[in-house]
Amino acid sequence: QVQLVESGGGLVQAGGSLRLSCAASGRTFSSYVMGWFRQAPGKEREFVAAIRWSGGRTYYADSVKGRFTISRDNAKNTVYLQMNSLKPEDTAVYYCAATTRGVSSALNGYDYWGQGTQVTVSS
Repeated sequence: QVQLVESGGGLVQAGGSLRLSCAASGRTFSSYVMGWFRQAPGKEREFVAAIRWSGGRTYYADSVKGRFTISRDNAKNTVYLQMNSLKPEDTAVYYCAATTRGVSSALNGYDYWGQGTQVTVSS
């Protein structure tokens, strides 16, 4: 049973930084793709970033490219999302997700989801 547990959310001022963590357990994740999604109030959940666990190739939504960095620590089975230059429009619940079906920006491309962590950026 795959479990994903996010942490690191909080309240930050515009221009600030946060690092989200996603601790993964229950599998050997070398064949997985890990993704971060977010859902703002009243909006649909949207793709933020993804990383191939093996090889570390990364993918980003245009809205966060150059500001956010996704990475993974193999020894800790943890995926990170470093968020810099945060904007009020980055306010959302951020979700970690996992799949063995290849890189996707679609919600239905992922099989496992965490419970989410709230990020609030004040102006």
